[in-house]
Amino acid sequence: MTWWCTGVRWRVGGGPALGWYGEGKGERESPLAFGDVLAFRAVGGRRCLGVWRGGRRTPCPAGAVLSGRGTRAQCAECAGIDRAHSVAADTMADDPRPYHVYLAWFGSGMVKVGITGVGRGSARLLEQGAVAFTWLGRGPLMAARRAEELLRSALGVPDRIPYAQKRAVRAALPPAGERAAELATAHATAVALAGWPESLERLPCEVVDHAEVFGIEGGTGKGTGSGGEGAAEVGRLGGVGAVVSELVEGGVVVGTLVAAAGPDLHLVERRGRRLVVDTRLLGGWQLEALGKAEGAAADVVSSVPVKPVKEAPALQGGLF
Repeated sequence: MTWWCTGVRWRVGGGPALGWYGEGKGERESPLAFGDVLAFRAVGGRRCLGVWRGGRRTPCPAGAVLSGRGTRAQCAECAGIDRAHSVAADTMADDPRPYHVYLAWFGSGMVKVGITGVGRGSARLLEQGAVAFTWLGRGPLMAARRAEELLRSALGVPDRIPYAQKRAVRAALPPAGERAAELATAHATAVALAGWPESLERLPCEVVDHAEVFGIEGGTGKGTGSGGEGAAEVGRLGGVGAVVSELVEGGVVVGTLVAAAGPDLHLVERRGRRLVVDTRLLGGWQLEALGKAEGAAADVVSSVPVKPVKEAPALQGGLF
């Protein structure tokens, strides 16, 4: 039976897990624990994962082969079908479900506004790697969209922040109190703006912090890693040395999982290098676990292409 990786999944109240898809077998998950050693090899070539819609996956009709560099495990045809039924693309204006408007914090001066279905809770914030967030409002989809545009224009905050910028600041965050204070200031300014849609209920500022959930700070980890050369302290990110830029056939990744945020897994290799694996690159691959002897061998190291981490960008303008 062939299982294709679908990347990292987050559940509210739980930690990260790797998702898998087997044609005719559905979906499954493998929970990830901080402190565990991850050791796998990419095999079988990278394939399009098809379309996920209505709680089920439809396989790619062409069985398309994908590049190892793309962060989306879909061919152009399947991506187009996804786009045609996307809230982000404003193709679901008649969606009757209620939506939240939120402010998400990723680093000092790095705040974004967005919307997510009320039924999803805070899962979207975990998936984006938001270190902290607060709800702003709740209401119909189009009212939430209008509020999002109002806040972007009036406060000068974006609706997207590239993952490269998020990971560049993740290892040097200010204390939780400062994070909460920055969000509280933004929230107070936002809810005081004129022009809010009448059907959108304003919500109080209640900051939720994900730093411990992500393993960025605090926490002890429950993994089974045995330590040794380059052993890492779980719950202390300690910087990022490199980021995996693509997976290749036969490429190996080996390291101790010390943190995870959004799609990023933060590993420490045996020789001490701190490596980020963007699990969007894992989507569409078969990942073959290294055997105990091979995975524990001192001379087995990661053998996939990597790139340096970009320096943290300047703080955004506008309100912050």
